[in-house]
This record gives sequence, C-alpha cells and structure tokens, in this order.
Amino acid sequence: MTDFSRRVEQVSISGIREVFEAASEDAINLGLGQPDFPTPQHAREAAVEAIRAGEADGYTSNKGTPELRDAISEKHARDNDLDVDPGDVIATSGGSEALHIAMEAHVDAGDEVLFPDPGFVSYEALTHLAGGTPKPIPLRDDLTLDPAAVEAAITDDTAAFVVNSPANPTGAVQSPEDMREFARIADEHDVLCISDEVYEHIVFEGEHRSPMEFADSDNVVVVNACSKSYSMTGWRLGWVTGSTDRIERMLRVHQYAQACASAPAQYAAEAALSGPQDAVGEMVAAFERRRDVLLDGLDDMGLEYPTPKGAFYAMPEVPDGWVDAVIDRGVVVVPGDAFGEHGEGYARISYATGMEDLKEAIEIMDAATDAVR
Repeated sequence: MTDFSRRVEQVSISGIREVFEAASEDAINLGLGQPDFPTPQHAREAAVEAIRAGEADGYTSNKGTPELRDAISEKHARDNDLDVDPGDVIATSGGSEALHIAMEAHVDAGDEVLFPDPGFVSYEALTHLAGGTPKPIPLRDDLTLDPAAVEAAITDDTAAFVVNSPANPTGAVQSPEDMREFARIADEHDVLCISDEVYEHIVFEGEHRSPMEFADSDNVVVVNACSKSYSMTGWRLGWVTGSTDRIERMLRVHQYAQACASAPAQYAAEAALSGPQDAVGEMVAAFERRRDVLLDGLDDMGLEYPTPKGAFYAMPEVPDGWVDAVIDRGVVVVPGDAFGEHGEGYARISYATGMEDLKEAIEIMDAATDAVR
C-alpha cells in the first residue's frame, strides 16, 4: 500500500474546482473567479515580441527580470505610496505560488496560521502543506475580518495571520482603520501579517489600503498578481514583497520549487504594470454594473447579503438546497462551506461573466429560489 504524507492527506481538492468540474459544458459559470475580458493588447504584444526576439527562451533571474521588478516597485510607489526596493521582490507563478512560499518560509510544524472564515480556499490548504495548524477566524456580520478577533486569537504558537482585501469569496473591503490595526497587531505581537492584495484595484466603495503602509516593523509581507486586475489568470504571474531577510528565505523555497516565473509572462506583466492603465478602469466599471444588476436580482429573490464593495463576488445567505437547485438548472455557483465552516448557509456568486449570461443566470436562480422555499 502506498504511503502518502500526512500533510497532503489533510488537503482535499478545492470545492471550487469540484463544482466546476462537475458542471455541464453548457452551464453558465458563476463559480470561477476569472475575468471574461481579454488581457490588454500591449501586454500580449510585449510577450510576443520577447518570444520573437528570443529573449524569453531561457531562465531569468530567480527573482525575475530586473525590468519586471522595477515595474513592480514603481507600481507600489504609484498605487500604494510604498518604497519597495526591486531587490525585495520575487516574481512568482501567480499569486498562489507567492502565498505558498510565504507560508513555507515562515511556518514550522505546529505553528498556527490565522485566516478569515469564510476565506480563500488556499489559506487552510497551504497552512497544512507547510506543516502548520490552521486557525480560522469568523468574520463580522458584514463579512470583514475584525482586527480585535485576530488579536484575541494570537497565542505563543501563532506564526502568521492572513488579511485579504478586497476579499475572495466575500467581496468585502477592509477599512483603512482596520488595515492600520492589522499592522499594529503584527508589530506589537511580532507575528507576520500576510496581506493578499490580488484584487486591490477592483474596489467600488471605500478604498484599498495595504497594512504595509502602516507597519513600523518588517512584519508585513504583500502578495499580489496580475491575474485579476489585468485579466491574466492564465499567464500565472504574481509577486511577493517584504523585507530583505524575508525575501531571501522565500527565495530559497521559490528557486527549488519553480526556478523562475515563466519568462514570456514576465514580459507581459512588465508591460501591463508599466503601460496604459485604462483597461483596468474599464473592467472595474463593468464589474460594478454587473454587481448592481446581480444585487437587484438577489433583492427580487428575497435573499439577504452584505453589499460587496470590491472584487467580483457576492455572498448571499441562501436556503437549504439552493446551491444544488441552481446547479441542477445549469448555473454554477459555489457553496459557502467550500470556503470554511462559517461559510455554511451562504453561496459565492462570481459576476466575472458577461451581462447577458448574468441576466439569464439571475432568472434561473430566481426559479431555483422559488423551488426550494
């Protein structure tokens, strides 16, 4: 009999992927967090030109090309008012790898990792893979993470806590005051704050702020990616930034697991970050219009929800049997408990799809709601 590692045995296939794989081919997919817009043309062309010139054939530096890391540094200065040294950046194979190497570099066997519940599926799984102990933190009624709850959960065994704003799966946006508190908690308790900022540009109400802005120590690490803001999920290009010491430890994991991020994707990302940003604003405006149409539909169904202020997800409370009824009628949504115990009774609906499909899906969800009541 084959023996498998206990770490892997504690991890199952993502509930998001289980629903997606089980759905029929002609289903309307409101389950996957993938923008339906094309990658900006100037980013595509940068990759094509690099390939044609033979510049993307070999390994890059483990950390990524100097030009990409410069572009990431300039992005943080422009968007976050942060002074990020390009040497303190690692280009990764998507935000998922950035999260993975952050966990691997900072979590020992038995160490606790605190994260939102409901929260992104990778947080618990990556904690297990690092040998750590997951410690989910229930959210407020508006589905934001309460700094006081995080602070109360910290013990001598806590290695890190995760902040995600705008958030997957909830669409919640943390306030600047919350982010300041998260930075204080990291400083005063000497624990790492991993700030997942992959959705930072997709904000409809409030504003995105990074806890790194407010930190007095090196206890904040920022994870980001081109995936959502530039509709580049398939390019698999993310990054992580933090202090020199932390980056050096994460690089030890990255260089053996990945060597370097895809070279063509690095050229595309450099162009996306440093080129015209019009496409980002256009996508955000389209997502906001879709959100408003979806929320009107949820109101008509009589479903309650906290208003999502960012990302492209809504998370309404739903009756028993609702998710199955919706999926059976040809619309893919994800049950809330795929994102943690406290997601039970909710469903995640992604509106990263075209308006016509969204309107059709709302009609189907309305019929499913009537059927289960």
